[in-house]
Amino acid sequence: MPEETAQTQATAKAPAPVRVLVVDDSAFMRFAITQQLNEDPGLQVIGSASNGNEALKLIPQLQPDVVTMDVEMPHLDGLATLREVMKNFPRPVIMFSSLTKEGAAETIQALMLGAVDFIPKPENRLDIRAAMNEMTSKIKVAARARVKQEVARLAPAAPAVVYTEKPVRGYNKSTPLVFIGSSTGGPGALNEIIPALPANLPSPVLIVQHMPAGFTRSLADRLNAISALRVKEAESGDALSVGQVLIAPGGYHMVLDENDRITLNQKPTVHGVRPAVDVTLNSLVQRLGKNIIAVILTGMGSDGALGASLLRSTGGYVIAEHESTCVVWGMPRSVVEAGAASAVLPRQKIARAIESQIKEMR
Repeated sequence: MPEETAQTQATAKAPAPVRVLVVDDSAFMRFAITQQLNEDPGLQVIGSASNGNEALKLIPQLQPDVVTMDVEMPHLDGLATLREVMKNFPRPVIMFSSLTKEGAAETIQALMLGAVDFIPKPENRLDIRAAMNEMTSKIKVAARARVKQEVARLAPAAPAVVYTEKPVRGYNKSTPLVFIGSSTGGPGALNEIIPALPANLPSPVLIVQHMPAGFTRSLADRLNAISALRVKEAESGDALSVGQVLIAPGGYHMVLDENDRITLNQKPTVHGVRPAVDVTLNSLVQRLGKNIIAVILTGMGSDGALGASLLRSTGGYVIAEHESTCVVWGMPRSVVEAGAASAVLPRQKIARAIESQIKEMR
């Protein structure tokens, strides 16, 4: 009897598996994803759909915790379906994206519309196991993500405003440099913060967003189209310029050289990622000292806590995104718990805080 009681208690305490709906127009992919996810006792595929219309019928019936969704589908594609999901049944969605340039642009748009994360679709079936392993881990993170009605209301994205005249000028270090680090949920946060910064911002801006190669250029292009500042994917040799935002390319760490120019490298990953927030932030502190405003946004893990602690100890300023607006309160939490945050703010207040702190530090 005691053994039975212990076994019963253990069973009662076991968390319920994450319930997943798989949406993909490929019968093979639906089968492969379902088979792989069901091998994990923490996950349970409760249904599948071959297009967006089917998905929109199944979601209110099945109430999945997480939805995996292909971007390219007939009848109703992934982006149109995502808009409806975020409007009517907001919940974590992970996109399954092709590696083409068009696929990358659509993936970035999906992240701006509220998708929690994405998986690059393997180019051949030999690579599918690795993609499925990545999906398994990302679904577990997504299940804990905050997808709120505020995000859902942003889903019918406003038309992009393209600023053609974006003058940039040299940086003379009379104002602090602005650095932003983000991961899961970061593209959506950047979509709010970067367009809110004015064209006359007197500081260069550097961004490290955890993202694989092939997608950061589309992220930069998207932000550039809706921002008053010039936004581009960083290249080796780029100078720090006022009026310009540089985003570290996927697969490369971004640091400053002895001439304060951008250098990219493929040294080993840090915290399992490349680019890493800590790598860039540590480099900036070494070159610029306390003359930095660092912002750590939503993301899984603790990347940025060491760099933020170093910056704070030198007298620099660190903003951590408040838990209430984070998709995943991991990276900002690690900064707060390290005692490195000068301020903890919801994302809608961060752009204004950056402007105010620049004036304070000039």
